[in-house]
Amino acid sequence: MSFLVDKVVMEGITFDDVLLLPSYSKVLPRKVNINTRFTKDITLNTPIVSAAMDTVTEAELAIAIAREGGIGVIHKNMSIEKQAIQVRKVKRAENVMILEPVSIGIDSTVSEALDLMKEYRIGGIPVIKDDNVLVGIVTNRDLRFEHEMTKKISEIMTKDLITTDQETDLDKAAQILQKHKIEKLPIVNNKNQLVGLITYKDITKTKDRPSSCKDKKGRLRVAAAIGIAPDTLDRAEALIKSDVDALSIDTAHAHTKNVVLILKEIKRNFPDTQIVAGNIGTAEAAIMLADEGADAVKVGIG
Repeated sequence: MSFLVDKVVMEGITFDDVLLLPSYSKVLPRKVNINTRFTKDITLNTPIVSAAMDTVTEAELAIAIAREGGIGVIHKNMSIEKQAIQVRKVKRAENVMILEPVSIGIDSTVSEALDLMKEYRIGGIPVIKDDNVLVGIVTNRDLRFEHEMTKKISEIMTKDLITTDQETDLDKAAQILQKHKIEKLPIVNNKNQLVGLITYKDITKTKDRPSSCKDKKGRLRVAAAIGIAPDTLDRAEALIKSDVDALSIDTAHAHTKNVVLILKEIKRNFPDTQIVAGNIGTAEAAIMLADEGADAVKVGIG
């Protein structure tokens, strides 16, 4: 018994027993750069990646992490469509310019407009006619005291609109919104067709969180997990169509033939898609997956 005690029982410490002593530094905290790579093409301003677990990461957490500069990986323990919806929620959470904004037809009713606003949690909807031509905008202020639910949107919408083109940058858009005291700025092409929407709310979010992890279109980044099941390619395609930024092949042991086959097949069909492969625990596995096209590997066993 004494032998076991000597071998097993030993002195231990807790976090409260440890103190990191500060020392002299010439570096100011605001000048410290902790940027790192999530994949070859995705940079994180904050080196935090959430686990692809059904008790951890869905859209809500992925949005919160991306706003702080990291990235969330949506878990795969759900149907393909539900996972794609989770991805779309993140991509629509913030935009410098909302591409393909929710719109409503000119012959629609007040009731239909209210339903759309409730479904998408938005305060205004561009009104279009044939060929997506912009003819007006209706906001919650227009509908606030409207009791006739069958009235046509065309009767209450704002028709004299301030619009801009696709070349408008964030600063210019902010100036236009401020000058005309409006909250929504429709983006149109030379045929007056609706192609996007910039809102004052999204501009504010962008300026308030300069370190957010965003794509080239100003949308929050998000990754999603896939496996090696028979429907994996269908899942990958649905997620890519939802504008996922990266796919994570999520297996307990990725140094296997099946993982390599899935990796190569996705890269063959979607060569621009960033793919993380894992989990692995050896240098040989990392080299093999990188050689087969992985843009990052996930290290860790258990």
